[in-house]
Amino acid sequence: MTTDNDERLLEIFKEHAILHGDFTLSSGLKTSYYFDGRMITLWPEGAYLIGRRIFRMLVEAGAEAVGGMTLGADPMVAAVAVVSHLEGKPIPAFIVRGEVKGHGTQKRIEGPLKAGARVAIVDDVITTGGSVLRAIETVEAEGCRVVKVVVLLDRQQGGADEIRRGGYDFSAILTADESGEVSLV
Repeated sequence: MTTDNDERLLEIFKEHAILHGDFTLSSGLKTSYYFDGRMITLWPEGAYLIGRRIFRMLVEAGAEAVGGMTLGADPMVAAVAVVSHLEGKPIPAFIVRGEVKGHGTQKRIEGPLKAGARVAIVDDVITTGGSVLRAIETVEAEGCRVVKVVVLLDRQQGGADEIRRGGYDFSAILTADESGEVSLV
């Protein structure tokens, strides 16, 4: 069921997050369009709309924490944590580092993640699924169980299929076709 908030999220995504040109994605793939999710996830209204939408999905999935790979997931997990507090159903956030930091606590996962927790992994955009799979591998190594994977935008280039093949419950809020046209799921 599409809501007014979903329509608004699609509208601001189309206005602010789609760039055209020649780009190389983190997967190494070349593309003529780029989706800069941070233009939405770091914008107050976008963060709020995303936080509300993902919060509802995580409550349904029974997630006890939400996280993902830095940098794409950072503003999203913070938005979900704030919304969860406002809703009286706190879901703590965590961030998975690309590499263990060489100082301080030398953690790969930052934030209040408890071993054995039921967690959700989020990301702003999925193409091949590599960063989402790295986040899943990292939290599972800590004894956590991934109960939900949510992305803001699925480029429909195989990443969602990879996640589902792994047995994970995957959802996207928006999708893009091969020409870069974005729509609500």
